[in-house]
Amino acid sequence: MGMAVGPKKGSVKNDINVTPLVDVVLVLLIIFMVITPMLQRGKDVKLPQSKSIDEENKESDPIILSVTKDKHIFIESSEYDKEGFSPALKVVLDEKPGRKILLKGDDSLTVGDVREVMEMSRKAGAKSVALGVEEQK
Repeated sequence: MGMAVGPKKGSVKNDINVTPLVDVVLVLLIIFMVITPMLQRGKDVKLPQSKSIDEENKESDPIILSVTKDKHIFIESSEYDKEGFSPALKVVLDEKPGRKILLKGDDSLTVGDVREVMEMSRKAGAKSVALGVEEQK
């Protein structure tokens, strides 16, 4: 590795080399750009509000089911119709048996719409389905 010298022979150049700093910042920027879309799982829905909320169990990683206001059903981020939903969920449940299911239904849906998805989940082999809600403030 060479040493940069100033105008006088033998004097050391006192400028800061910012190239390694820029390299590190660009790598961190790329990492954050790749990771940020992965932080939110499932489809974005407006959850109903509740006064009492059960404490979340951080030990397990649930399967996220989402039902949007226009009644589209998603497993994680993949959309399924009513006929293809149960077989797809069964495949996911067979890969990792015992995983819990978190159902996020838009607050504009009726109870019947949410109950229908819960029944389809149970027929696919889900042992329990938890409903996602926001805490009322």
